[in-house]
Amino acid sequence: MNKKFVLVSLLVVVAMVLAACGGGGEKLAKSINMNLGTEPPTLDPDLATDTTSVQCDELLFLGLTDFDDKTLETIPELATKWEVSPDGLTWTFYMRKDVVWVHYDPATKKVTEKGPVTAYDVEYSVKRTLDPVTASDYAYVDYIIKNGQKFNTGEITDANEVGVKALDAYTVQFTLEKPAGYFAGIAGMWVNRPVPREPIEQFGDKWTEPGNIWTNGPYMLETWEHESKMVMVKNPKYFNAKNVSIETINWAMVVEESTAFAMYENGELDVSAVPSADLDRVKADPVLSKELYIAPYLCTYYYGFNTTKPPVDNKLVRQALSMGFDRQKLIDTVLKGGQKPAKTFACPGIFGSPAEDPNFPAIPFDPAKAKQLLAEAGYPDGKGLPEITLMYNTSEGHKRIAEFIQQQWKENLGIEVKLANQEWKVYLKTVHGPDTPQIYRLGWCADYPDENNWVLENFHSTLGSNDIKWKNAEFDKLVEDAAASSDPAKRKELYFKAEKILTIDEAAIIPIYYYTRVVCTKPYVERTYAPLGGEHIDKWKVKAH
Repeated sequence: MNKKFVLVSLLVVVAMVLAACGGGGEKLAKSINMNLGTEPPTLDPDLATDTTSVQCDELLFLGLTDFDDKTLETIPELATKWEVSPDGLTWTFYMRKDVVWVHYDPATKKVTEKGPVTAYDVEYSVKRTLDPVTASDYAYVDYIIKNGQKFNTGEITDANEVGVKALDAYTVQFTLEKPAGYFAGIAGMWVNRPVPREPIEQFGDKWTEPGNIWTNGPYMLETWEHESKMVMVKNPKYFNAKNVSIETINWAMVVEESTAFAMYENGELDVSAVPSADLDRVKADPVLSKELYIAPYLCTYYYGFNTTKPPVDNKLVRQALSMGFDRQKLIDTVLKGGQKPAKTFACPGIFGSPAEDPNFPAIPFDPAKAKQLLAEAGYPDGKGLPEITLMYNTSEGHKRIAEFIQQQWKENLGIEVKLANQEWKVYLKTVHGPDTPQIYRLGWCADYPDENNWVLENFHSTLGSNDIKWKNAEFDKLVEDAAASSDPAKRKELYFKAEKILTIDEAAIIPIYYYTRVVCTKPYVERTYAPLGGEHIDKWKVKAH
């Protein structure tokens, strides 16, 4: 779920107000305090691209499908079942009939039911995402839908030609450009979640503000003080409300992990990401070490190049930069969280990724070869190299990583790279815009566990977001053919070749490491860990303590 991805801390604290006894006489807290890590750029599902926004949308809006936290299996949510035609081109989803839109008035605390959530709302949302007027940066995800790309790019202007249609109030049908066995996952993504036409048309860009917004998920929006805090309250009309234990989520927006972790240690927070600078101490502490959880996460940390800007328009320079720093040393001395050096864009656990294929070549740490490549590019010992700027979103962790790599490039290649940073919301606009930095930092986390979500949807020259502004005809054809194939072995073979072009032959990006989830949780918090999309906080419990 990127959406362009930045990892932000997910920090949880229990409020001191206690609810009635839970099942089996267990006393539970009714509120939980969490940290988003930054201001969400948007709460509009059709506009979301980042994990912060997606986390909020996960709690406010339902999708046709979701993913099982343990198995990664695509499971029903708003849909009850779906059918696929023999040719794989037509997907029909049958929806629940007990899901309603609700309006919450923060002033009076009144909850008003605004009518059923229907297939017409799904159709409206999909077409709205693809409408060029909406300017959704994630619209490319729906290019798999018939005429989705043509409508989004203005080649056609009739939305009725897009391959999504409500057959009746509770049946929605999608027609695809080509078979895609992973489409059930796409159908449940935030950009395809039903959104309410009435408040959107009434309030425009302000429709997601408290008092304006309608939602249909386990929570409603009570407060949004921008750059400060957000409060969500339990939706009593939610179809599974009886099983939602936590009634209020108080979201803070603390950017720095060190501040949040200090709050955790002070007893103010119940869950906290662990800053890399504190990890050795946490591992050695008899109490904190028992609260520490480290596990692989379906995300890759990488640097992208704007391949149109000198000198990184030269693949020799890009290759030199990629092999000019020591990934393992970065992990051992800076990150310390059991991460693995990345040799591919897609991480282990993604279908089609060659990350664990022993035949896929690792990107070497080879300063001598890197200096040779720089010389071949016309910059012996880095002399004459134009100024290069590496940009990252404001964060202590990202700064530490950037400074390590900056120093490695200086020591190993003799080049100076300038660092710059921007606040997350501004940074996303910069990276997605026409003037993408020469080198930029992002993380990509799976929206659904298939290589198509990684290589095609990120780096295809016309079918993906392509922030690197790169065009490689061979790569484009490989990922197109892989997307269209129903042969798993053939798809893996094609993705192997595509990843090699992307990360080694052309070095259009620098894969740096595969993420791990590094988090401390108090023993009285019962939680799940979502491998895809936002955390399912509606399934959590906090015991009285």
